[in-house]
Amino acid sequence: MPRQFDGRRVRAVRRGKDLSQGELAAAVGVKAPAVARWESGQDFPKGEKLPAIAAALGQPLDVLFPYDGPPDLQLLRCDAGLSVAQAAEILGTSRVPVSNAESGRRRLSDAYVQPLAQAYGVTEAELLAAQDCSFGVRPRGSHDERASAPRTVGEKINYLLEHGYVGQEAPSNDEIVRLVNDHAGRPVVTIEDIIALRAGSTTEASDVVRAGLAHALQVDAALFEDDAQVNPAAREFLEAIRFLGSIQRGQILGLAARGNGGGLSAEMMAKINDLVGELKHKLPEVEDGD
Repeated sequence: MPRQFDGRRVRAVRRGKDLSQGELAAAVGVKAPAVARWESGQDFPKGEKLPAIAAALGQPLDVLFPYDGPPDLQLLRCDAGLSVAQAAEILGTSRVPVSNAESGRRRLSDAYVQPLAQAYGVTEAELLAAQDCSFGVRPRGSHDERASAPRTVGEKINYLLEHGYVGQEAPSNDEIVRLVNDHAGRPVVTIEDIIALRAGSTTEASDVVRAGLAHALQVDAALFEDDAQVNPAAREFLEAIRFLGSIQRGQILGLAARGNGGGLSAEMMAKINDLVGELKHKLPEVEDGD
């Protein structure tokens, strides 16, 4: 799962550190115009640049660029500050094995697991679990998808931003703050509050803020109620968002919708069938024995 990048947040933190765009660019290894494009939303840095940006700004990576869900291979590589070419160089191979594994086309050769895990700073088990995620296999047991349903306000924000805006731009932290405050008719939340909620460093949010978040993210206010776990109706809603998002991202390949056995509406099943039909011509050819 990619990390969330908010250029306006980067600009605010940079200015708070009294750093120029040129100074940040030099620390990251790019030119100043690149930083200007990032901050204006015209462009985004490559994922492997995010650790250097966070370090230059003196911010924890998970706080400045949060992500939701278990890590996949691309996230591990980017968090290690490595490009595909650099990871391939470590393995002494072309970019193809790394790219294929990250895109869920072909798994890594056993010979590549140990050196890549070492390069990424993780265990071999963690690397293999991340590879499973790249292939759309969700962790089991305590990390099962159902067990990890979003519980806190921050987890619900992250979940909706990740799965609810496929094909369109999700609102930034700044936009969420503006929409919540507009809904309340007064300042009730700051960008620092939203970042703290999303990072999990706080779970407290007033009823006014919860109502504003529901308005900002266009969901029913009941979804942000202070429950231990989302209720069954809300779970079905979230699962529908995640499922459709996964199809549109190509994470569920070769899926054939086989009828309305799961209690989905006719409209939802029609949407699923339309999306599956769109995917069929995009499915990669898989050789025998893979």
